[in-house]
Amino acid sequence: MKKYLYIFKSEIMTNLQYVFDIIMGFIGYAVHIFIFLNLWEHIYSDPNELINGYSMNQMIWYVIVTEILWTALKGRQLCNRIIKDVRTGNIAYNIIKPYDYVKYILAGHLGSTLLRFFLVTILGMFLGYMFLGSIPHLTLLSILGILLSCFFALVISILITITIGLISFFIEDSTPIYWVYSKFILILGTLFPVEFFPYILRPFIKYSPIFAVSSSPAKLFVGFNLENFIEIMIIQMIYIIVTYLLASYIYKKGVKKLNVNGG
Repeated sequence: MKKYLYIFKSEIMTNLQYVFDIIMGFIGYAVHIFIFLNLWEHIYSDPNELINGYSMNQMIWYVIVTEILWTALKGRQLCNRIIKDVRTGNIAYNIIKPYDYVKYILAGHLGSTLLRFFLVTILGMFLGYMFLGSIPHLTLLSILGILLSCFFALVISILITITIGLISFFIEDSTPIYWVYSKFILILGTLFPVEFFPYILRPFIKYSPIFAVSSSPAKLFVGFNLENFIEIMIIQMIYIIVTYLLASYIYKKGVKKLNVNGG
């Protein structure tokens, strides 16, 4: 565990040297928020109107939080890195090293992701307050709960991305799979809460990875309650276990395939 903690801290220290570059990369985030702000202002004729239980302010804050998680992740970059490792054979060098590849990638990318999450959260809260003039009422308990849910969401997102990248062991390029996954996240987890979808789809979305990695922290932010928090924690912890086991299984199968083929 110490070696993975060292990798985690090393990645944070490395990225701290490029904080300005990271901040400049958030321009796209600000543009997205501006677009969504105008979209929801157009949809809501009255700011106090409720659509499926959400006011205009809640919807905008929901999008701000989901965009924070997605922007901090840099999932496409991670997926391409793993695909490149598989294609070039660089992953073979990691097999003989004294660490688990999945944990190594998770620890390293989590370090850079949490740094970006901290910075983009500051930007997101500033933009939200500037546009709306207020933030949802939060207590110390709800802030801690939301941050824990965000952390779990990022861990699950990284593990899912690792899994998709490792599929390149068996197909030429898993980039299209990541593209499809990202569009599902955008439509089902970023733009709209679960309550905006037909009743027949809601259970599937609520217990899907999309809810665990995107919707759940945002839902807690716009309306925290203890019952929802406990349910979300259970869902997220289950997905952490499942996605880690799945990523490890695919990695081991991929390594076995390399060994059989003499790679």
